[in-house]
Amino acid sequence: MSAASGTPAFGRHPSASHVLIHVSDPHFLADGAALAGRFDVEANFDRTLGAIRAVHPHPSAIVVTGDLADLGEPDAYRRLRAAVEPVAAELAAPVVWVAGNHDERSALRRDLLGLAATEEPVTGVWDLDGLRIVALDTSVPGWHHGDLDDAQLEWLADVLAEPAPHGTLLAMHHPPLPSHVPLFDILELRHQDELAEVVRGTDVRGILAGHLHYSSHGSFAGVPVSVASATCYTMNVARPAADVNGMDAAQAFQLVHVYPETITHTVVPVIDAPTGDAFSQEWIERMARLTPEARLEAFSRKPGR
Repeated sequence: MSAASGTPAFGRHPSASHVLIHVSDPHFLADGAALAGRFDVEANFDRTLGAIRAVHPHPSAIVVTGDLADLGEPDAYRRLRAAVEPVAAELAAPVVWVAGNHDERSALRRDLLGLAATEEPVTGVWDLDGLRIVALDTSVPGWHHGDLDDAQLEWLADVLAEPAPHGTLLAMHHPPLPSHVPLFDILELRHQDELAEVVRGTDVRGILAGHLHYSSHGSFAGVPVSVASATCYTMNVARPAADVNGMDAAQAFQLVHVYPETITHTVVPVIDAPTGDAFSQEWIERMARLTPEARLEAFSRKPGR
């Protein structure tokens, strides 16, 4: 059994070396105000934290990919910090905070990170037992589109010059992907070609992003990109692209399993729904006591065949 995955490996692949929680777009407001007067973002986030507690006992990290606060208010960052830190301590997981277009760098630095209140990009590097996480800051002060300037690209190139034992994941807010929803094309990440030149051929194994308020997947410079949906509200993409708007439903986060040869991204819905009980910890333990051949006989063979 892997300490990272929490479950034994019954198939051809070994257990995951690392498990990450990928959360995005909490959009907290001062005094716990409702977003747009209708979305109770703190209640939605509390339900998300409950699901995070249940889904894995000790994730390698919790990565929050931006729009931490909706208006960049100091109290919003303090409230978010107060909500997350006890859960992170309980799970013994570091938190990787990423800036988004709704964030204000100075307040984020001071009231969430405890740093000097400057307008410098909020970046960082985490070594998680050989897996490297690099947080980029695609926010542009005063604007909602994304960008990366020469200084940040040069810094990233320096970081990536030496490979990490388990490779690197980039965490950023604006995804380097197209969106079929027109409004997001206006707010897309700029200088993507320059970012691709830095990333291509390095040990970057994946990119974690947010911004879209719906789950999406693609590739960039030969690297898989996974966009987590939002915890505050999501975009109702079951409508025509020109008519997509927000809804208070389908909130989700992602469970990221890092294996030697691949990385998987599982969308975890934050929902209270009746659930069957055919498979349990007891069932897992019973399967673990069997040989591989006996497991196939017990679970794979169809009745009467």
